[in-house]
Amino acid sequence: MASMELEQIFSIATQRELEANAFYRRVASAAHDQATRAIFEQLAADEMGHFELLEKFRHDPTLQMRMEAPASDYGLAEATELPSFSDDMTPRDAIALAMKKEQQAAEFYRRLAGAAKDSGLRDILNNLANMELGHKQRLENAFVDVGYPEIF
Repeated sequence: MASMELEQIFSIATQRELEANAFYRRVASAAHDQATRAIFEQLAADEMGHFELLEKFRHDPTLQMRMEAPASDYGLAEATELPSFSDDMTPRDAIALAMKKEQQAAEFYRRLAGAAKDSGLRDILNNLANMELGHKQRLENAFVDVGYPEIF
């Protein structure tokens, strides 16, 4: 695997994690509902943790990255429309927006993995997709809890 290609992938991935962190912090600060704010503050912290993890792998290519795909995928993100961000979003819409963003991130990495000719690079990209799918699953669970409170 070419080190330049790997560096580009990690550069894109770390930038996306920083953007996700900023987005989640923005949603948390705009949230009126305390439970929604807490979810997004945790997501922001998780994205910063992902950034730090990616930086470790970037600086030490001997480390092994292994992110397991979630055991289940409800497909809620795929079946949900992408709401627009606003300062007065409902908790349901805020979680739906985040869920869609995680779905899009996973799809981005899966597309890159599908185009990768090098198996090592493909593995890294699939692991990045799995990392995003883990957030998607957490958000889908939160979406069900908020969107269908009668089962919460």
